Amino acid sequence: MEAASRFEARTQDVVVCVRTFWLDDHSQPEEHRYAWAYHIRIANEGQETVQLLSRSWEIIDARGHVEHVHGDGVVGEQPVIGAGESFEYTSGASLETPSGFMRGVYHMIAPLSLRRFDVRIPAFSLDSPHQTGLLLH
Repeated sequence: MEAASRFEARTQDVVVCVRTFWLDDHSQPEEHRYAWAYHIRIANEGQETVQLLSRSWEIIDARGHVEHVHGDGVVGEQPVIGAGESFEYTSGASLETPSGFMRGVYHMIAPLSLRRFDVRIPAFSLDSPHQTGLLLH
């Protein structure tokens, strides 16, 4: 597993940090299958407890094909993140091209005030040693 870059975005008092990892063992370039893992840390730097209810992703391959993914929570959980706390998880993505990128939004709620808000997931690149040129976005 090769560590790649780190990407970060802040929305109000919530900071999302993403690290990506190329998964050589799970990729089969000769069959157009390229795989990555990504590790995400969601830090609540505010004074109010928040809960992640659902997520919306855009996964874009090197040809510009966009896949939209929506679902409840992350990795089977809808984590409650107290003030000053964080939640971390690791997931994965695969593409038919040797590079691409992902971006998205977490749909959150502050349980005490019932205030709903979206937290931006920074755009992050999925880079492999098999890419031959630059991905333009």
